[in-house]
Amino acid sequence: MTDLDEDAGFGKPRHKLSGKRARMRRTPGGALALKVIVFVIGLAFIALGAAALVLPGPLTIPPVLIGLYVWSTEFAWADRLLDRAKASAEEAWKEARKRPVMSAVVTVSGLVATGVAIYVVMHYGLIDRARQAVGL
Repeated sequence: MTDLDEDAGFGKPRHKLSGKRARMRRTPGGALALKVIVFVIGLAFIALGAAALVLPGPLTIPPVLIGLYVWSTEFAWADRLLDRAKASAEEAWKEARKRPVMSAVVTVSGLVATGVAIYVVMHYGLIDRARQAVGL
């Protein structure tokens, strides 16, 4: 990473900030607001990756990496996690490239299964039935 702050400790930004981020950090409560905004945006990408877990293959990796990257701009611990995640992603990509046909079949099968699951849930109104069963 470039422009790393040498004293970056737990919860401190790893990157030197300039522009809008630096101005926001100088305002009262701005540093906390920036951390919350970055955390929520990163969490949205991580949640997207977690939701994609039903899809086999490398489809879960990109949103998780994006979420970790967003977090790494503000949190030192996320920067370390990002380095480990990048290594894992590179290994998964190498494995997928060894067997491209099988990787494609597994990925397409996962997409089809997800489409079928969404169709069944919507067609039979399973969400409404679950709400009624719970009493909501």
